[in-house]
Amino acid sequence: MLDIKRIRKDKDILETLLQRKDPSVRLSPVLALDEEIRLLKSEAEELKSSRNALSKEIGEKKRNQEDASSLMEKVAGLGDKISELDKKLSSLETTFTSELASIPNAPMEGIKSSLDPKDNVCIKTKEEKRVFSFIPKNHVELNESLHLFDFPRGAKIAGSGWVTYKKMGARLEWALLQYMVDTHIANGFEMWMIPHLVRPEMMFGSGQLPKFEKQLFKVEDEDYKLYLIPTSEVALNGLHFDEIFDEAELPKKYMSYSPCFRREAGAAGSQERGLIRVHQFNKVEMFCFTTPDQSEEMFESMLKSAESILDGLNVHYRSMLLVTGDMSFSAAKTVDVEVWLPGQNRYYEVSSVSNCTDYQARRSQTRFKRKEEKPELVHTLNGSGLATSRLMVAILENNQQEDGTVIIPPVLHKYLNGITRLCPT
Repeated sequence: MLDIKRIRKDKDILETLLQRKDPSVRLSPVLALDEEIRLLKSEAEELKSSRNALSKEIGEKKRNQEDASSLMEKVAGLGDKISELDKKLSSLETTFTSELASIPNAPMEGIKSSLDPKDNVCIKTKEEKRVFSFIPKNHVELNESLHLFDFPRGAKIAGSGWVTYKKMGARLEWALLQYMVDTHIANGFEMWMIPHLVRPEMMFGSGQLPKFEKQLFKVEDEDYKLYLIPTSEVALNGLHFDEIFDEAELPKKYMSYSPCFRREAGAAGSQERGLIRVHQFNKVEMFCFTTPDQSEEMFESMLKSAESILDGLNVHYRSMLLVTGDMSFSAAKTVDVEVWLPGQNRYYEVSSVSNCTDYQARRSQTRFKRKEEKPELVHTLNGSGLATSRLMVAILENNQQEDGTVIIPPVLHKYLNGITRLCPT
């Protein structure tokens, strides 16, 4: 969340900045609630002070064997008023927290102001689009002879938007994951294996709740209220929920593999068939905790680690600095890394690296301490490193040959016992 002190101080400037990201943002409602809460707290404190003074006076009268009944009635009346105020405050504070939590993170300085993703800024391009001497197939068509995935059986098991991997499809997927994990470990990231279901507090801490409630899968009964993670960012952020680091412990560079679960499948159009948009996909996630002065350098380091995966696979990609209106809710700065998919005739994101500054840390109360100074909020950063489903599509569609085979990138050979090519069966 944003700091309410910042909102009080720079309301107009901050509102203008936030509206570059979301034109519907208004700060007046949260400030009105904040003012009402502060007035009620002041009133409650005055009443409690009066009650304490009367209680002392009652004690004096009782010690002197004097009648204190009228004072006791006043104390009882004050108690009722205080109880009413406390109930009202509790309700207002819940509303205030919800209102504050609905405000997105503010974009950093230097981010291009636009609501149109077409205005995203290309900051890097690697390799060239392949020029085919034959009519290339998309990955769904290639799968008809390669038999890497089974979409009908995924639908039979769980419904539309779910896929099963089989034979060399499953092995190639696993090889990609192993390659990415090894790469990030070599780049200094510490690997974690995390739960795939999390408590609501963890979703709130990462910025998924309350805004994205309808996009999440959850388990809710008399024993559990848990959410399936849409990304392991949620759990990695939760590792240090309500903790205080020593400054010397930072930065922390974490990485985790997990399946990701999202209610986003079913986008219209044949262009998004197959693996392009599914309910469950695999992803290796990077997540870092830093001091504020370390976060920008860490952002560049994470972006390089993500790009190095694609460099090793020799696929054409571009890195795009997102405009204000295309960034995620919690991000202050984001670069998307997009691969070219010939079968779709367009670029698709396979990694999104974001600096969330202290936005998630304020929700999660994750802090650090410089020697004897007061604890400060950390900065958090996250980045896909990478999501495999679209990356699999990129490998298949860009490396297909006229005879129907697909050349496997050399960096994956060691994970496949030397297999170098996918062949129709």
